[in-house]
Amino acid sequence: MSEELSFKSVGIKSNDPDLFRAVQIKPVGIKTPLEVGTGRSGIFQMHFDVANQLMDNLRNLILTNHGERLGVYDYGANLRPLTFDVTAKDDWDAEAMLRINTAVSKFMPQMDLETFSSSLSSRSESNIIGEWLAHVRLVLKFNIPMLGVTNRTMAVDLWCVG
Repeated sequence: MSEELSFKSVGIKSNDPDLFRAVQIKPVGIKTPLEVGTGRSGIFQMHFDVANQLMDNLRNLILTNHGERLGVYDYGANLRPLTFDVTAKDDWDAEAMLRINTAVSKFMPQMDLETFSSSLSSRSESNIIGEWLAHVRLVLKFNIPMLGVTNRTMAVDLWCVG
């Protein structure tokens, strides 16, 4: 008689249905602003793509001011203090770029910022209640070299005292 064989090393057949089962992609983070989840997201809407999650994180970094993040006082681009001096456009753009670049370099070094532009809407264009508010739209173009993502554009809206 032959020696005793173990069933642990037999393997599986090539037509086994487990080999053809669809792989469920796991979420990488919560989408902001918070939305009620649908489908596989669960209670909150989730991101299933790393590039989209990083874009969401970048938007949150830009819109966060110093002191708003618990435990990390200097997190964010700290653009709120600039919203009171938007009338000096050239200086405002340079300072906003410096603050955004500093925050991205420190907290999201995987991002490669390329271009920056801003546009100030006049009060008559922006349908704002109140005559002292102005709308500034920042447009950033960036790359994420680690993921092979190039030429992504993101707009961020700020409300300023004008």
